[in-house]
Amino acid sequence: MWDAIAEQISAATGETFRLANARPVGGGCINEAYRLDGDGGPFFAKLNRADKREMFEAEADGLRDIAATDTIRVPHPVCHGISGGQAYLVLEHIDLGGSGSGAELGRRLAKLHAMPQARFGWRRDNTIGDTPQPNPEGDDWVAFLREHRLGLQCRLAKRNGLRLDGADELLGQLDGFFTGYKPRPSLLHGDLWSGNVAYGPSGEPVVFDPATYCGDREAEFGLAEMFGGFGNDFWSAYEAQWPLDAGYPTRKWLYRLYHTLNHFNIFGGSYGSAAEGIVSRLLRAL
Repeated sequence: MWDAIAEQISAATGETFRLANARPVGGGCINEAYRLDGDGGPFFAKLNRADKREMFEAEADGLRDIAATDTIRVPHPVCHGISGGQAYLVLEHIDLGGSGSGAELGRRLAKLHAMPQARFGWRRDNTIGDTPQPNPEGDDWVAFLREHRLGLQCRLAKRNGLRLDGADELLGQLDGFFTGYKPRPSLLHGDLWSGNVAYGPSGEPVVFDPATYCGDREAEFGLAEMFGGFGNDFWSAYEAQWPLDAGYPTRKWLYRLYHTLNHFNIFGGSYGSAAEGIVSRLLRAL
């Protein structure tokens, strides 16, 4: 398998890559990850089941779309495919772990969100974690959020045994959260949390593992305050570039609900009760 992947790397880069070592790298919960060392390397590779090939193809497309904005650095996709019965995605290897500025991350993310986009959705479906994420293109953000984000996750959660009382009522009243606020489409990383951000050798922020689509920029932050979140320097720099709407402190719970439900649908456990608590909070806000 590794020899075949090395050949594909060579074909994609136009330079011979001779693999010396494939070393496992920790940190992920969906895929296996490896650092590939050798002449012409290193590279970073992800592996999963063969039926996850389209997931990797969509991730590569998302990284390319973000890179094309020239706003924030992402690892460059090298090649992807199936080898040895497994799907793989090979990316540029970036030496991460340096120190960097949360303020610079905030500024660059605001610039990404400010790049004009035609419609909500995206040119292809992808995944959020291991969950399907449909992205049909359209002009109605609330309808998109209701059907293809919150509604989908609610249906999965109920199928997985969560009562989720009040969810149908909440979905029926989503328009009430957008009175006086008209989102415009922004290109989103889509799975932005502290574990998907690091800093390169020169301190530049790098984002990876995207679940890219075009949506309300506020949706980017549904996960950003979970699992450690980002510091005040990040938020101050983002808002200096593009201030958030006054209704964001309430609407952010809609977007946190999406990710909390997704975590329940993948991992189960206390994410279910957390999601039910968010539904109750949002209904009280209405």
